[in-house]
Amino acid sequence: MSIPLIAALDISKSFGGNKVLHSVSFEVERGEALCILGPSGSGKSTLLRCLNMLERPDEGAVFLDGELMGYRPHGRGIRELHDRVESQQRQRLGMVFQQFNLFPHMTVLENLTVGPARVQRRERAVAVKEALALLDRVGLSEKAGSFPAQLSGGQQQRVAIARALAMRPEAILFDEPTSALDPEMVSEVLQVIRELVRDGMTSIIVTHEVGFAREVCDRFLFMEDGVLVEDGPASTLNDSAAHARTRAFLAKVL
Repeated sequence: MSIPLIAALDISKSFGGNKVLHSVSFEVERGEALCILGPSGSGKSTLLRCLNMLERPDEGAVFLDGELMGYRPHGRGIRELHDRVESQQRQRLGMVFQQFNLFPHMTVLENLTVGPARVQRRERAVAVKEALALLDRVGLSEKAGSFPAQLSGGQQQRVAIARALAMRPEAILFDEPTSALDPEMVSEVLQVIRELVRDGMTSIIVTHEVGFAREVCDRFLFMEDGVLVEDGPASTLNDSAAHARTRAFLAKVL
């Protein structure tokens, strides 16, 4: 049997006395698009951050192509990875946040090349060539010399997606990528994600855009209060969802 690209096994996470994830388990195959739905506060963003070790789970484990994330075997147990090694591992999972997190003092091109050139030690000419190709891919070739403050929110988010791609990740995690955008800018970002999925990029997308999820994703997870309530095909994101709580949620948001 093939090894899933991403496997989360019994992930639990608490902040203080508040347990926000309760033994969440799922797998994502290479080339698959998975959306994560649920009301605010259901643990969706925390789950994404646990997948790439921005938040270290209290219990459970995450595997990327069979490799344990964040730890290495040590005797009969495990030991946390050195920061440098964990950073290298984390680069295999791109991340696009709600807020764009672009470096305001750098041009668009510099935002895309700083990681590949400084962190991954690629030749600058190669990094620039790939960055320009990615800007063309997201429809922003003409903005290479602009600064983030000169861009609309939708343009900044498309730059953030291109920056994630510039690190050559094996998958991309999208944490509500349109939630900070004005309504008229949402479609341009969703179109970029749609094309990435069609091109076979493994994607996990936290979103409230249920129609988009049904169109683009292969599967969905529905979460509530940190619990994975349902894992099903995206085609059932309507009144044919298996769980009554999922159907009730969809009835409110559709």
